Amino acid sequence: MRVDILTLFTDYFKTPFNSSILKRAVNKKLLEIGLTDIRDFAADKHGTVDDKPFGGGSGMIMKVDVLVPALEQVLKFGEGQKAHKILLSPKGAIFNQKKAKSLAKKDWLILICGHYEGVDGRFVDNFIDEEISIGDYILTGGEPAALVLIDTVARLIPKVLGDKESLKFETFTRVKSGDRIQTILEYPQYTRPAKFRSLLVPKVLLSGDHKKIEKWRIKEALKETRKKRPDLLKS
Repeated sequence: MRVDILTLFTDYFKTPFNSSILKRAVNKKLLEIGLTDIRDFAADKHGTVDDKPFGGGSGMIMKVDVLVPALEQVLKFGEGQKAHKILLSPKGAIFNQKKAKSLAKKDWLILICGHYEGVDGRFVDNFIDEEISIGDYILTGGEPAALVLIDTVARLIPKVLGDKESLKFETFTRVKSGDRIQTILEYPQYTRPAKFRSLLVPKVLLSGDHKKIEKWRIKEALKETRKKRPDLLKS
């Protein structure tokens, strides 16, 4: 997968892609990252990328005549390939695991990081495929949201994680409960020592009986979900 990021702050992304899973994905050539500085496409010598909103109002708006040339330059890399263009915006659809799985099937993502008060509506309406938000709160820019999206999607790319089982049953996995398919949280996890002070690991996990363990995990996952995210069971 290739991911291109259009941003005013390219330095923001240099450390994350040199650490942990993302670094491994890049080194294995399973993930390719491109960084484009939007300011390079400003039309004046001052590097102006924003202006006051028509009709008045507070804040500054990112300029369509800067964003479009930046995007068009990135699209030239694709040689006819289809790119899925995403604007990170608090107005967008809420990002979740289902959306991450859908995006992980794409070959090429272009992420545009909004900033200031917003982005010219002509760019939003005519040059992107969708807007995505990582939550109902306001960030200083789209850069943190872009990292969240990339990290979530990258781990779903085949061979990025060494253990396929790690994706099999984790938080936001969909399982059958009775006659319903439900999204649930992951079951509690434990490791050595089996006893710490007076705190014990559940006996079933030490039994070696895989059927009993699987049954316990589903039961506990449902219990965790009812306690911490009951809204998931209502969906």
